[in-house]
Amino acid sequence: MRRLLLLRHAKTENAAPSGKDVDRRLDDRGRIDAAAMGTWLNEHPPLPDLVCVSTAVRAQQTWDLVAAAMTVGQPLVAHLDELYAAGPAELLAVIRAAAEQDPQQLMIVGHNPGLHELALGLIGRGDAEAQKALDANLPTSGLALIEFPIDDWDEVAFRGGRLLRFLSPKLLKGE
Repeated sequence: MRRLLLLRHAKTENAAPSGKDVDRRLDDRGRIDAAAMGTWLNEHPPLPDLVCVSTAVRAQQTWDLVAAAMTVGQPLVAHLDELYAAGPAELLAVIRAAAEQDPQQLMIVGHNPGLHELALGLIGRGDAEAQKALDANLPTSGLALIEFPIDDWDEVAFRGGRLLRFLSPKLLKGE
């Protein structure tokens, strides 16, 4: 059994001082939301063994705040250029490549629309209410937890996962 955590970066400023999208930073709400998601993850193990993070500034900052909230160990972290602007096929290739490190829990910190499309494509069953919420949107700091009945990450396939949980900062406030 393998568990995939798909985390969209937190809320950002509208434009970076450099003018480059890849350089956009988190805004105040984004910093608060990323820390809240990190706290939730810390309180709901198992934590990821491997985290693949986009090299965009906003994804790096999101991961830094999530990681700071983790009090029990730190996962192996890979900073991957290919996660920026990646579509479902590229994201799936990153997930399958994780077979080399063989984590039980894998987290991807990335961007929409690719991350949202991937989540929807991987889910074949699971929590119906959570799936309905995820169908509508994967908001900033949104987290989808998907379980696969597989032995190795290179066996991940579209429609092969079960949605365990979908969270967002807004949903956390309602818990």
